Amino acid sequence: MVTLQNVVAYSVNMLDNIMLGSYSQTALSGAATVNQIFFMVQQVSLTVCDALVILASQYYGQKRMSPVRKITGFALKLSLAWGLLIAGICLILPGQVLGIFTRDTAIIDQGRVYMQILLYTFPLFMLSATLMAALRVVGTVRISFYISVISLIVNGSVNYTLIFGHFGFPEMGVRGAAIGTLLSRIIEFAVVFGYVRFKDRDLTLFSEGLPWVRARDRNSVQGRADRELERDYYRVAVPVMLTGILWAISVPMQTAILGHLPGPDASDAIAANSVAMTFYQYLKVIVAAMASASGVVMGQSVGRGDMPRIRSDARTLSVLDLGIGIILAAVLFVLRTPLLSMYNLSETALLYADQIMVILCFVMVGMSYQMPVGNGILRGSGDTKFTMWLNLISTWAIVMPLSLLAAFVWRLPVPMVVFCIQSDQIFKAVPAFLRVRSGKWIKHLTRD
Repeated sequence: MVTLQNVVAYSVNMLDNIMLGSYSQTALSGAATVNQIFFMVQQVSLTVCDALVILASQYYGQKRMSPVRKITGFALKLSLAWGLLIAGICLILPGQVLGIFTRDTAIIDQGRVYMQILLYTFPLFMLSATLMAALRVVGTVRISFYISVISLIVNGSVNYTLIFGHFGFPEMGVRGAAIGTLLSRIIEFAVVFGYVRFKDRDLTLFSEGLPWVRARDRNSVQGRADRELERDYYRVAVPVMLTGILWAISVPMQTAILGHLPGPDASDAIAANSVAMTFYQYLKVIVAAMASASGVVMGQSVGRGDMPRIRSDARTLSVLDLGIGIILAAVLFVLRTPLLSMYNLSETALLYADQIMVILCFVMVGMSYQMPVGNGILRGSGDTKFTMWLNLISTWAIVMPLSLLAAFVWRLPVPMVVFCIQSDQIFKAVPAFLRVRSGKWIKHLTRD
């Protein structure tokens, strides 16, 4: 159910890319450029939610609900702050932000139109994601799937109506896609908030009023306990957020490398990479769901102190991760040709997209192992610093220099540049495997 929810939730923004791909390559590239910014929002949201899941799952494993609710409150405040900050930057400096990713003025113009509307979805998305993560901690996952399905239906319907001008509405192109996404995010937030406020019986976020908003006497016993709990949350969140944010920055920078390739390849490279990554990301969200579910399972086991179960679960999940990765790679390879036939791209862009998708099949296997092991088993068990250093070193000391050399010094073909950009998904699997074998990753994070 978590996997289905992640796939449907990811589809809300990716539906814009798919439908705009049949409308115009320039509109597709403009929306894809803005979706690199939304990708950063997703990654920041993921780090906030991961920290929530890591700490709250251990308390939930001990059946202590008051800390779970308070940790959820800390995460909600942090999500709102981040969402407003990123939206504010995009509102004030739209041209400068888009100029990071491409020099093509036509793409920037389309991206500016799309972003003027899409930026209002950022805080809504982050709050919705945080509430759904809290529900996942207590085992309530079905409602998240239903919410995401509603959001997808709304977005698809509005896109079809406004992008192409059906049912008597004007043809709005990229602006119509943005309106569809905004409406879907508004409905998504309204439904999840309404469920948590009036229907939920497991998380019961409002059962103590709003202790995570209302100020307490800082010198009282409860006030000191709340401050200690909040410090615990940020102690977990800081390495997770540092990893996620710096990695989130690196991914748009990698896209910017493609957008600044010398010669006429830049536009075709952006479109091809956007199309290929759309389907890769669809399968990647399955892996992200595996990591999220693994984090909850491991966190609850650590909270209960069930050491034999922790190690047994880790071994079983690791084998499943690798097997699922091989299956997903095969699916991507087999479906790449019919999927690419849906797009109206130049011959060069289609050729690049096909070659990139073949490369991503190999990347998929490594990613399907290292992400659930690193972000699920290890991080979910409290080992946040190892995953932080693994991601920082691999991204900034290896992948970024390698990608820059491949693009601007060695002048490698576009598909090989993409391979260099994605190569960390393969070689991170080895350190993750060795760390799991060491047994040094189980950390108790709760207080008595």
